[in-house]
Amino acid sequence: MIDVARRSRATEAFFGRRKGKALRGQQAEKLEALLPRYLVDLSAPAPQPLNDLFPVPTERLRLEIGFGGGEHLIHRALEQPATGFIGVEPFVNSMQKLLARVDETGARNLRVYNDDATQLLDWLPDGCLDQIDLLYPDPWPKKKHWKRRFVSQVNLSRFHRVLKPGALFCFASDIDTYVNWTLRHCHAHGGFEWTARNAADWLTPYEGWPSTRYEAKARREGRSSAYLTFERV
Repeated sequence: MIDVARRSRATEAFFGRRKGKALRGQQAEKLEALLPRYLVDLSAPAPQPLNDLFPVPTERLRLEIGFGGGEHLIHRALEQPATGFIGVEPFVNSMQKLLARVDETGARNLRVYNDDATQLLDWLPDGCLDQIDLLYPDPWPKKKHWKRRFVSQVNLSRFHRVLKPGALFCFASDIDTYVNWTLRHCHAHGGFEWTARNAADWLTPYEGWPSTRYEAKARREGRSSAYLTFERV
């Protein structure tokens, strides 16, 4: 049943490969042991309130889609212990890296999902999230692949449904075409207001920003980044 459902949603797979270098024995064992503890189970209805996903009290809920190496997600989870974080990442090696850090640090305000983020978004209840982060998503630079970019009218409508009124959608990228794409799509959608008032608002990293390996690579290659913040209206 699960396999059939995933195949039926293949056109909504906005990510690329799922596996990289083979995990070493201990890494694979640790992932196998840790993943069930933190994995969001979509076969069961979402808890009401959604904060009950976490074994500790949470005041805010935040979703990060495509957390990559997990540097930003674990940093925020430790920085904001009263916020419950859900991280989505289909890439096995990245999931192993994040969960190893979660195990090391003892963070208890974090849950993960290891498949298509649209599945999780469709499972979430209305108006449950305070923030969605989409940070350095795959830009799919070839024009014929632009339809695989995560920012789309369909996905913005998903965001709009699960975000609380006044909640935030934060997007960061070093790819100019994707930054412009996101601005155009959010404007066309009508449910999001760009909060920038001057250039510094989108050229300055978010408060407490820890940087990521993707950002470091972009800077080495001479690309600057944009940090866009949209309010759900």
